[in-house]
Parts: sequence; structure tokens; C-alpha cells
Amino acid sequence: MKIGYARVSTDDQNLDLQMDALNKAGCERIFTDHGVSGATIEREGLSQAIAAVGKGNVLVVWKLDRLGRSLSFLIELIDKLRKDQAGFESLSDGINTTTAGGKLVFHIMGALAEFERALISERSKAGMQAARKRGKHLGRPVKLNREQINHAAGMVKEGRETVSGMAELLKVDRTTLHRALKRK
Repeated sequence: MKIGYARVSTDDQNLDLQMDALNKAGCERIFTDHGVSGATIEREGLSQAIAAVGKGNVLVVWKLDRLGRSLSFLIELIDKLRKDQAGFESLSDGINTTTAGGKLVFHIMGALAEFERALISERSKAGMQAARKRGKHLGRPVKLNREQINHAAGMVKEGRETVSGMAELLKVDRTTLHRALKRK
């Protein structure tokens, strides 16, 4: 038996295209999620679809990204289906794990996605390193400049003001000022 799963990210979108494709593919039962991101792992419709898939069944989606965005999640789910002696089919992507060629395509796509993620990570790290070399501050904006920190340190050291009092005058949280004074 073929079990279908369809998902749209926002309530404004509709499932018509996916439902038509799943019905045409011969799905006997179709589960859906409305207004749920593919990054969300816990989805009621997906959980119901997975629970409905048994030995010899095939979980069918219109497109791979309807199932999920995380490669590790997709691979884990496909492996679970394999262990349960069930298959997986993505209509638009031409993936059908009930065939040897479909299994190969899925694993190649997984390897390419992992490679792409590694390249993106390397480029991001190189960009951040180049920015640091140019003296650019990375992360959250600095709330206190050097002059403010030196003034606050002097006031606290002389006993004319407390850290909490200076933080209030500088309109920052006490812990922000305390950390800045520790780094000084």
C-alpha cells in the first residue's frame, strides 16, 4: 500500500498540487500538515503517516523537501523505513528506494548535500577570518565603547559609584558592564 504525505509551510498555501500527484501515484491514505515548517521534526501529519507505514508499504511524497530540510533527518527516516521493510518514493525527485537505482540516487544526493554544507561552512569560516583580519567586529554590537568602560572603571574603583549604579547611568544591564570591566 502507498501512504502519502503532503505539507505546506503557511496557511495561505494549499495542498492541491501535492494531493493531485499523490492520488495519481496511487496513494490509498494521505496525511497532511498545514502551516508547518520542514525544519520542524515533530509534525502531527508526518507522525501519523510514519505510523501508518507498515511492512511492504511505501511512504510517498511529492517532493523531498516536503518531508524535511535536514539531511540527517531524511537519512534517518529512510533508514527507519528500510528497517521496517518499507519503501520511500519522492515523485518529483525520481527517488524510489524500492529499487536499487533509487537507493543509489538517494545516497548520492545525500553525499552531495553533505558536501555542499561543508563548502558553505568553509566559506563562512574563511569570510569571518578575513573580516577579523580587517578589524571588523563579529557578533552582537558592542554596547559600551572604551571611554565608557574606562570612566565606569574609574568611578567604581574610587568608590564613587557601584557597578549597578554605573550600569543604570550607562543604560546597560549590570552583567554587561561587569563583563566589560573584567575584560579591561
